[in-house]
Amino acid sequence: MDVPAGPSLELSVSALPPRSIAVVLGTRPELVKLTELIRLLGPAAHVVHTGQHYDEELSGRFLTDLGIPDPTYLTGIGGQPRAVQISAGLAQLDALFLAEPPLAVVVQGDTNAALAGALAANARSIPLVHVEAGLRSHDRNMPEEHNRVLIDRLADVLCAATPENRENLLAEGVRADLVDITGNTVVEAVHSQLPSSDERFAHLERLGLTPDGFVLATVHRPENTDDPAALRAILTELAALAAEVPVVLPLHPRTRARIEAAGLVELLAPLRVTRPLGYRDFLALARHAALLVSDSGGVQEEVTVLGRPLVVVRNSTERPEAMADFATLVAPGPELGRAARAALALGAGGRARLAALPSPFGDGLASRRIVALLGRLVSSRETTYAAAA
Repeated sequence: MDVPAGPSLELSVSALPPRSIAVVLGTRPELVKLTELIRLLGPAAHVVHTGQHYDEELSGRFLTDLGIPDPTYLTGIGGQPRAVQISAGLAQLDALFLAEPPLAVVVQGDTNAALAGALAANARSIPLVHVEAGLRSHDRNMPEEHNRVLIDRLADVLCAATPENRENLLAEGVRADLVDITGNTVVEAVHSQLPSSDERFAHLERLGLTPDGFVLATVHRPENTDDPAALRAILTELAALAAEVPVVLPLHPRTRARIEAAGLVELLAPLRVTRPLGYRDFLALARHAALLVSDSGGVQEEVTVLGRPLVVVRNSTERPEAMADFATLVAPGPELGRAARAALALGAGGRARLAALPSPFGDGLASRRIVALLGRLVSSRETTYAAAA
């Protein structure tokens, strides 16, 4: 892995004018994963929030907790269908980039916000940097798979988190010189946001939980929440598991609404349902959970940093690196319960083994590498323009 030296990083950042790097995001996972990058860019960062996920209770709290500077907000996007989110985001970003042209645009992952940012950059011939490039589930039923493939075809710099991600890109014909293995920014996000042990234990005590004595579950993906049969299967298995060990379920309002619409509220009774958690509070619980059960892509990465076992309830995953040691992929239904009990049966010894393993997603320096790549990208383009003049 090509790791830029410290001085080159400092020079690359200091040479960037204020608000010259547009960081386009729209969801809470993007906020988490881009926080350190934004911090390193300092005044050069112009954060643009599309509002794909925006509400004061969740996104507003994330912005405050993570210390992200006030973004430029787009309007009329949150809660809209996918095509509307992308088209409305593209139109507003195009106008913004015309009025205030950035030297480069950064997008992360595979969200509708990221695709809108990529298309807007391409339309204005602005260099595009894709953080977390090369993830592939090979599942065309996932809207995110379409988004990430399109973004990768448009990007000028592709920041692959792992060697496997780089190989995916090369197999699709992406030029090798456009791809850098940087690691995943989630590693530094977890390290920087994980509360101290005293804070974590105090949080557990407030909730009446003991370390390694509970399961932490999250359910939010449409493939699970929008299918009443899948939602029933997941909640049924979690409720049965709760007869053996406390199961904590932070519940997003959208998921709660789906549960109510499907007539499944009674399945919540055995669970310890909480309101949605801020990122630090979530990490505090995840660090001491005996097991996590989730359909989240980010949680698949976070458990590899925290050293915790995970049951992934999805039809497919774009993060096979986590499956080798930390996670098991299952469909909704009895397989979930069997996998959960098998993971719990590994006990303290199994968790100690995981805690000793390095994360496959890098060493916690991804954001520094990406900022250095940004500096080199801008510098090389300025040199090219100067030569042409």
